[in-house]
Amino acid sequence: MSNPMTLADRSILVTGGSSGLGRATAGLLARLGARVLLLGRNLPRLQETLAALDGAGHALVSFDLDDADRIPDLLDEQARQFAPFAGLVHAAGVTQTKPLQVSRAADFETLYRTNVVAAAQLLRGLTRRGTVAQSGCSAVLIGSVMSCVGAAGKTAYASSKAALLGLVRSAALELARSRIRVNAVLPGFIETEMTRQEMLRLSSEQVRQIHEMHPLGLGRPEDVAHAVAFLLSDASRWVTGSSLTVDGGYTAH
Repeated sequence: MSNPMTLADRSILVTGGSSGLGRATAGLLARLGARVLLLGRNLPRLQETLAALDGAGHALVSFDLDDADRIPDLLDEQARQFAPFAGLVHAAGVTQTKPLQVSRAADFETLYRTNVVAAAQLLRGLTRRGTVAQSGCSAVLIGSVMSCVGAAGKTAYASSKAALLGLVRSAALELARSRIRVNAVLPGFIETEMTRQEMLRLSSEQVRQIHEMHPLGLGRPEDVAHAVAFLLSDASRWVTGSSLTVDGGYTAH
């Protein structure tokens, strides 16, 4: 019996591969047999991730996702140079904690550009002829539990992640005919470099509350990576337009 979780010989693009969830996901996918194409802005850190990947055939490309209009062309180019994609993981993202009363339009625009617009353009790139593997493609977008629940100071961020869920559902219907599945993973509070920096700006009481809201404790990057791997694999072949919550019980309150 074949292993439905294997990703052997599949080419998978991972954005945000220089750190955090992207780096952890890329590492797991490589261990499962995938050939990983890392994408991010920080070339030295991408090179560190690349050097740590198991297996062979991996590659990287330094690119700023803020240049959203160029993303479809980039996927077209990389599919020709690397290989047509059997998977795509959009792990790049930006967060912000800022009261609504002092939030400007630019704050919303910055978050939406990386968290939503870049995701949409990545999916658009998969519609280019020759970009997707003949067997099809699974796209996984990293969202957040903030798309389902509110939090003071997270209005811009939460709204961008809620928009991502609308993108997932509509794109899943539109792209199914092209054998492209689209799903999201919604993490709770994951201990990464980015979130540790954010915690430093919080009071001890706020930090305590965050811990208490996660019955299973705070998550680790590999917890999200495992969920992503499931959605990329044949084990989820009949899953599209869905969101998988990985939050240690946060949204069960």
